[in-house]
Amino acid sequence: MAWFALGTILLAILTGCAGDPSVHADTLAQPAGLQLERTKAGPFLLTAYVRITRTDLPLNLYIEGDGLAWRSRYEPSTDPTPRKALGLTLAAADNSANVVYLARPCQFTPMADNPACDPAYWTSKRFAPKIVAAMNDAVGHYLDRLPGQRVNLVGYSGGGAIAVLVAARRHDVSTLRTVAGNLDQVALNRWHKVSPMPDSLNAIDVANRVADIPQFHFSGSADTVVPTQFASAFVQRAGACAHVKVLPGLSHEGNWAAVWPELLKLPQYCGAINSDSE
Repeated sequence: MAWFALGTILLAILTGCAGDPSVHADTLAQPAGLQLERTKAGPFLLTAYVRITRTDLPLNLYIEGDGLAWRSRYEPSTDPTPRKALGLTLAAADNSANVVYLARPCQFTPMADNPACDPAYWTSKRFAPKIVAAMNDAVGHYLDRLPGQRVNLVGYSGGGAIAVLVAARRHDVSTLRTVAGNLDQVALNRWHKVSPMPDSLNAIDVANRVADIPQFHFSGSADTVVPTQFASAFVQRAGACAHVKVLPGLSHEGNWAAVWPELLKLPQYCGAINSDSE
């Protein structure tokens, strides 16, 4: 099933820019046995895709990126639902027993069912304490279905920031992985010469609080949205349990799902070497 599912994922990525994003997400999720759910978390109703088959094994939990946050440089989107759902492609490529994908607040869930949604929550407040608390609540909700188990957190792009910020609040995180992760939104916004987000938390500020969690931060050498330098700066702050791995030729929205099964096999460790490129 894994090879069939991966093939379907690759096809869905190629065709994902057109049509209904929810239909595209279902096309990604269904071959991987991920079932659509919605869960209340803080003031938000979050969309999730879930496959839980073994209560004696840990949970791999994926957090989506920022989605369609802006229509243009100056105009916020009215709906942040991602068109490609690259965080979901990673979850669908993971054949572990227990996999949960969490969309960010206001993604995929109908706005009529989410009265708390406001464009600020996918623009200037995308990493606000209220957002992080809601995502943390959702992680706890799914871990409650696996009593005594721990969670492996994975975040794509802005979801990488959320994964770090959630990990800093918990004591049951076994490993942490980010893919093209925005790990220093202050420095990244300054680098892109866009407006700061003073109402949002910054992942690099909690690097010391996740320093004892084995972690990989994957970056593409062709990523011009979140260049590798930002992952490297986070790793330097986090210390010996944190590692950067650079994937040659991959861009921010590259085909990460194709290499994800092999990246998942890399052993997580704490050691003296803080970076690894190949």
